[in-house]
Amino acid sequence: MKGSIRQRSEGSWELRVFLGRDPVSGRKQYTTRTVKGGKRDAQRVMAAMVGAVPASTPTSSMTVADAIERWFDHARSGLSPSTEKNTRMIIDKHLGPHIGELPLSKLTPARVDAAYRALGARGGRGGKRLAPATVRRAHNVLHSAIAQAVRWGWLPTNPVSLSSPPKLPGSDIRPPDPDDVLRLFAEAERTDPAFATYVQLAAATGARRGELVALRWSEIDLHAGVVRIRRGIVNGPDGLAEKDTKTHAARKIAIDPGTVDSLRRHRAVSDEVATACGVVLSGACFVFSSSPDGRTSWNPAQLTQAFARLAKRAGVPQVRLHDLRHFVATRLLANGVDVRTVAGRLGHRNPSVTLNVYAHFLPEADRDAADLLGRLLAKPTPSE
Repeated sequence: MKGSIRQRSEGSWELRVFLGRDPVSGRKQYTTRTVKGGKRDAQRVMAAMVGAVPASTPTSSMTVADAIERWFDHARSGLSPSTEKNTRMIIDKHLGPHIGELPLSKLTPARVDAAYRALGARGGRGGKRLAPATVRRAHNVLHSAIAQAVRWGWLPTNPVSLSSPPKLPGSDIRPPDPDDVLRLFAEAERTDPAFATYVQLAAATGARRGELVALRWSEIDLHAGVVRIRRGIVNGPDGLAEKDTKTHAARKIAIDPGTVDSLRRHRAVSDEVATACGVVLSGACFVFSSSPDGRTSWNPAQLTQAFARLAKRAGVPQVRLHDLRHFVATRLLANGVDVRTVAGRLGHRNPSVTLNVYAHFLPEADRDAADLLGRLLAKPTPSE
């Protein structure tokens, strides 16, 4: 980093340090300071000023990819492992190839929209179309990166804010009916009792995939019929990682006697396997594990694939693992369970989130409410 010292008068020195070029105008940027004292004092201050200027100060040659990478390095410590992995994938597969080489100073809403159109038309695997939701995720990453560039003074405004990312279609929630869920139970029991216990627990609690995978035996009270959700397992950039729940809050969920019995049987089988292998299961062991000592959890991604195969064998291929969560929410709300209780069971931070997602599944409950009010307001029949 360049710097200069100029004596202004006896005992007064002007220090000037080059900061690089403005990424928009291309003009050179400097910072100056006046120091009182001897030349050696001025030199010490100059050294400190040069050292304080980050080596990454942008120049007119900075590209959009450079800005994204510097934002990612800055932000990654605050991302969950799964978010870090997904963000890295979006940068490498979508943003880098379609807009990364563009000079940052030339980034405009029109260029951003052109990149989104290209992603939508041929940004998928093998040059296929990319889903609007994926393009929207790329937009979110780009917007965050360029917003940081604005905060760092590399751009005056964020052109991504004025772009037009694709609109997302309405959420397509199709919860399975009870008969479909029972078919899944029966097929899982026939082929993999441990997986059957997981499926039953998912359909009984509405907990997230990774939350159930992260369960340890110490977090299940079979006597009281309570499960404590404290963390989740996710697929991170370096493999499986344990993290807080999505809302960073723990919660307790009551479970029914049938699910308790299923967990008791699963524990008995797990103990038998551990004993045969010369180990003992402790409370710290994972409930769902492929290792006899219970020290490693199931892989959430592989679990989703296994469920898809199960659903196909059970004759309900349209049912996804996440649909069990929708099953819990819609059935409870339609049968009059208050929304705050349902939200707590699902792990939603606010009941309004639950209503926003599932409000259109409440016609039956709304009809019951109308009938109740009708009975309350009915005029008494005149006695004969």
